[in-house]
Amino acid sequence: MKSTLAFSAIVLAVSGCLQDGGAISPSHAGNASIAPAVAPAAAPVTTNRYGLPDFSGLVEQVGPAVVNISVTQKRPRGGATAGEDPFAGDPFYDFLRRYGVPIPGMPGNGNGGGGRAPEQIQQGVGSGFIVSSDGFVLTNAHVVDGATEVTVRLTDKREFKARVVGVDKRTDVALLKIDATGLPAVKTGDAEHSKVGEWVVAMGSPFGFDNTVTAGIISAKARRLPDETYVPFIQTDVAINPGNSGGPLFNLAGEVIGINSQIYSRSGGFMGISFAIPIDVAMKVKDQLQKYGKVSRGRLGVTIQGLDTELAQNFGLDKPAGALIANVESGSPAEKAGLQSGDVVLGVNGQKVADSADLPRIIGDQKPGSVVRLSIWRERKTRELNVTLGEQAGEKTLAASPERKSGESASSKLGLTGRALTAQEASRLGVPGGVLVESASGPSAKAGLQPGDVILGINNQVIGTVEQFRKLLEAAGNRFALLVQRGDSRIFVAVRMGQ
Repeated sequence: MKSTLAFSAIVLAVSGCLQDGGAISPSHAGNASIAPAVAPAAAPVTTNRYGLPDFSGLVEQVGPAVVNISVTQKRPRGGATAGEDPFAGDPFYDFLRRYGVPIPGMPGNGNGGGGRAPEQIQQGVGSGFIVSSDGFVLTNAHVVDGATEVTVRLTDKREFKARVVGVDKRTDVALLKIDATGLPAVKTGDAEHSKVGEWVVAMGSPFGFDNTVTAGIISAKARRLPDETYVPFIQTDVAINPGNSGGPLFNLAGEVIGINSQIYSRSGGFMGISFAIPIDVAMKVKDQLQKYGKVSRGRLGVTIQGLDTELAQNFGLDKPAGALIANVESGSPAEKAGLQSGDVVLGVNGQKVADSADLPRIIGDQKPGSVVRLSIWRERKTRELNVTLGEQAGEKTLAASPERKSGESASSKLGLTGRALTAQEASRLGVPGGVLVESASGPSAKAGLQPGDVILGINNQVIGTVEQFRKLLEAAGNRFALLVQRGDSRIFVAVRMGQ
């Protein structure tokens, strides 16, 4: 979901358990009776006398499968600095303290030691939903992260101690197990075929208030968040707040199509943009956690970056689609298969790679040791390669394009000064040679080149010496792509002359 959101103006808030806020006020469960242990039928959503949708029928059918999750953490007394209230800033703590409600582990509850307990107890709240009648529950990984005790409460007020079967932090999915049978279970839907603009309903425990229902529409699909390369989020305008995390997102047929996971907020509360993990992604993780207790993913061993229009044109592509390989790890499955820096991966096993963020997810869905067929673009031609995948975390993703900045014009064609790499520098980088950028102006500065960058190639041709760099530059014309080493990463930089 590589969308241009104003990340500098907003703060990513994980709408999960209130782990930094001390004890949570007791939540009040609803009085709905337990439904039969079968998937709910399609819930008719009627309209009221004002012509607006009425979600009451849907809520009655699916509500019993939604649960409240309470977690407890125990930390050493020294977890907070001297004189610091570890619960400061928690609105529920302020509310309860104002009305004199004693909560174990909170300062000022007769624990001695100046109101500090020998062991700091932190509690949090989240949401979840039952996916099978024998007691398997899905929620977010961040809801149960670091928990020493997890309690699941049903709508009939029964409580069960839960076992954490497994967590997958990369997708933020966790699987719990409670010792119960004959439970009401949700019916999973098809997130892929949901439509932008359709109504959806969220259920959960925001701020500990059980069985809270909110509604809205799907605002966008396949959203990409920073550092989230495995989840094409469903964006909604459904009101989601801390405590909603892990709860289900239903379509109007009463089917779960997502797990409410994150919000964008300046304040930590709801501001109109919420994100849910598609249920198909979550169920793939659930199946592996249930069977193996962990998630195994395929691995290529490459660093990738996105393609913008400039880079796509330099590589001879008619549109910026695919994942550009900036670097191939030594000894990796990609290197063994013959993948090269500058290749553009267009598809995997016939599945198109429309955006660079698609590649880690598609490869990650494959089993380690499996053979995949890659469709790649190299030297302005399409080729096919077979790769036997390894096992590891996914690919490292770079920004779609380097930050551009203006610079002064220069008399030289590219507008930069530099020197050849020393033998020691080239050996350390593992390259035959290159040009170290000392200053950049004109076209090179506009393209984003910076002092300290090392130019390794032009249009997939490796640079050995400064003289070779000059010759390749003269033959490159007015548009070309430079392979640049910046810190520990390699990226392609598109350069256009005469601007």
